[in-house]
Amino acid sequence: MFFMIGITQGRKAFEYDQLVICDHCGSYGRYQVFMTYMCLSLFFIPCLKWNRQYYVKTTCCNTIYSLDPELGRRIARGEAVEILPQNLTQVQAGYKSRIKSCDNCGFETQEDFEFCPKCGKRF
Repeated sequence: MFFMIGITQGRKAFEYDQLVICDHCGSYGRYQVFMTYMCLSLFFIPCLKWNRQYYVKTTCCNTIYSLDPELGRRIARGEAVEILPQNLTQVQAGYKSRIKSCDNCGFETQEDFEFCPKCGKRF
């Protein structure tokens, strides 16, 4: 008899929606909250999770912040909480891209068009 055991790193995104003005780039954006963890699997079934860390990513410039673990657990339980700047520690600075990409046809431009010049769909 043999056992199939594996240790992997996982990531889980949470349904969280908070509109903010980014401290890094000054634009409007949203917070996207996610958790990373290590997982022990037995026959591809997750059995044990440890090293849970909670992060916040901004949608405007993709800056990543480490989130207070207690607040992260409350968000994971589905509680309605507000993330304040003192709950965040910057991990990775983001950047605001000037390149627009059409979701329909993939056309990329640096111009400030409202509609795609190739297919006509709104950016």
